[in-house]
Amino acid sequence: MQLHKIHKNKVLEFFVASTNTHILIPLSSESISAGFPSPAQDFSEHSIDLNLALIRNPSSTFFSRVSGDSMKDIGIHDGDLLVVDKSLEPVDNKIAVCFIDGEFTLKRINIEDDYCLLMPANDNYKPIKVNEDNDFVIWGIVTYVIKEF
Repeated sequence: MQLHKIHKNKVLEFFVASTNTHILIPLSSESISAGFPSPAQDFSEHSIDLNLALIRNPSSTFFSRVSGDSMKDIGIHDGDLLVVDKSLEPVDNKIAVCFIDGEFTLKRINIEDDYCLLMPANDNYKPIKVNEDNDFVIWGIVTYVIKEF
């Protein structure tokens, strides 16, 4: 199922996470070295179900695509797929999908006593200071980013 949120002529698509299907994908029991290669070892394969691995709260988890480059310096790029959990409590320094003054944005949240800062991860963007004058909701917390290489 697909949900559309339309604000100021922009469409942000949210896709409902479904855990009704189970696809077991082979998973190597050995980790893959990103440094020096280790000698070849025998390895046994296990299986992983990505629904179980990526979705903790199925009824409150959605997928959405990133549009833009404000978070590129932490590895979140245009077109990446986000796993967003609406049931998680917003805490300082988490990456969140936020709704502010009629638009959605993806930012790191810094929670202060009387305001919140939405922090980009790109020097071309300025932090957004949120106070009681803004129409503001933390829509969900990003739990995973899935990207294509």
